[in-house]
Amino acid sequence: MTDSASTDLFSLSERYYLPVYRPRRIVLDHGKDARVWDRDGREYVDFGAGIAVNALGHANPALVAALTEQAGKLWHTSNVFVSEPPLRLAEELVTASRFAQRVFFCNSGAEANEAAIKLARKWASSHGRTPDRRVILTFRGSFHGRTLAAVTAGAQPKYHEGFEPLPPGFRYSDFNDLAAAEAAMASGDVCAVLVEPVQGEGGMTPATPEFLLGLRALCDRHDALLMFDEIQCGMGRTGHLFAAHAYGITPDVVTLAKALGSGFPIGAMLVGEKAAESMQFGAHGTTFGGNPLAAAVARAALREINSPALLANVARQSLAIRDALAELDAELGLFSEIRGSGLMLGAQLREQHAGKAGAILDLCVEHGLLLLQAGPDVLRFVPALNISDADIGEGLQRLRSALRAFATA
Repeated sequence: MTDSASTDLFSLSERYYLPVYRPRRIVLDHGKDARVWDRDGREYVDFGAGIAVNALGHANPALVAALTEQAGKLWHTSNVFVSEPPLRLAEELVTASRFAQRVFFCNSGAEANEAAIKLARKWASSHGRTPDRRVILTFRGSFHGRTLAAVTAGAQPKYHEGFEPLPPGFRYSDFNDLAAAEAAMASGDVCAVLVEPVQGEGGMTPATPEFLLGLRALCDRHDALLMFDEIQCGMGRTGHLFAAHAYGITPDVVTLAKALGSGFPIGAMLVGEKAAESMQFGAHGTTFGGNPLAAAVARAALREINSPALLANVARQSLAIRDALAELDAELGLFSEIRGSGLMLGAQLREQHAGKAGAILDLCVEHGLLLLQAGPDVLRFVPALNISDADIGEGLQRLRSALRAFATA
């Protein structure tokens, strides 16, 4: 039972928030590493990491130190002036990316994708393409953010309903279907392809190497930009710093957010040689993007994430989760497929359990585990990248308890 203070606090969300969320009825208070505690003192193992954001867990000492030091120096300048943290971060991202020449900083993944959409259109315009030849190709099941252009780019009708008329200039094709993508680009009016190397909201589904290699070839053939949305799958999530590195593919644009700030809001668009000079003075902007506080934290996060030890941990813990899910399926018969990459995993519920992911998440909370879903039929596992063996083991034990309770209900 929640105490009266928690109940009173939760009631504030119901009274004052726009009712676009349905949070679980707990009030989180503090965290350390991969554990969090609510206002009533109950402890949870966190397998959701703030939707793949808290890549280094809660209260990470390196991030706290970076934030604290910068907070005593300079919080905000706007982009009328520059400061050292975002300049250094830009340099470090360009170097680490192996492809980028320039960076644009913003505050979120949706803003990074908005910047990429604008960049693609501006690049096409500068190459003499008329507006009807500036189509952006995306893929069914994708999710690129909640702003109007980004939500239109995401080819999921459930996110479109009620927001029409949607911005024109987007075309949808089937994910992992190269022949369909080739047909969608045949008329020569596509200026860019925007794709998630691993679809997150679309069910934790990785792109096949053949599909992404084929998209690279199609973009080269049709003189279009290949843009990777790595908002969720980037920054070490797949076991590589960039998902593009895992596939050995060089994109023209990569968008980042979530783990880049590991809890502090920041987004980035990285641009390679082909389009690096397309956005000139006045073409785009932001008040808060590249904020010194966010950049200082992101620099610390990048140093921690881009290490062989951490990336090796991603691979090891990914295998531990996969093995545990396979054992649970053998016992309970819950999953039709376990898929994903690194610590971005999805467990697809069998047909007889369709639509029950939310109910399972409720049981997980009761058993001391925070877990996510990717649609109504997929359990989503995106814990901190540095999660320990002990936290993985305890979290999986709590998952077993919750799933056994579900299976016997």
